[in-house]
Amino acid sequence: MADNSKEKDSVENITCYVALGSNLGDSQTYLNNAIDALKSSLLIKQLEVSPFYKSKPHGPQDQPDYLNAVVRFMTTYQSESLLDFLQNIENNNLRVRKGVVRWGARTLDLDLLFFGEETINTKRLTVPHPRICERAFVLLPLRDLQADLDIDLELVLKKSTSSTIESCIDALPESALKDISLCL
Repeated sequence: MADNSKEKDSVENITCYVALGSNLGDSQTYLNNAIDALKSSLLIKQLEVSPFYKSKPHGPQDQPDYLNAVVRFMTTYQSESLLDFLQNIENNNLRVRKGVVRWGARTLDLDLLFFGEETINTKRLTVPHPRICERAFVLLPLRDLQADLDIDLELVLKKSTSSTIESCIDALPESALKDISLCL
């Protein structure tokens, strides 16, 4: 799926992190489709992919386990245009939005975690993602890409402190870390 967005929708190169998840159908294929679609965009460069992780669902437990990863890339997209592009990738991979349970099963979920150092809080988009520090399935692959990434917890958790990915992982309940495993 090539993306031919015009420069009017672009900004300077921004480092972005996006979480990928799937637990319906062939999850590995859906994640690989998303990675290929990101690689095909003319406005995305230097894409790096974490290892894949298998995790228990965060929401209702009567659904299959998830396959998760995180990608990091440079982009000249504006934030809302990138969100549109990510949602288009989800839609092209059979993502259903209407009539589904929150945190329910899905073919593909792409969450924008960070958009450079920007803080965004609109009706459509909150960045940094507000639940990064609660989710092992985000933190572990994020650590694989950039272990020394600082997370401004004032922006994420409304606490006036800064933290590392490792300290967020250390703060997770032991059960959260038991529910995730690296895929080999």
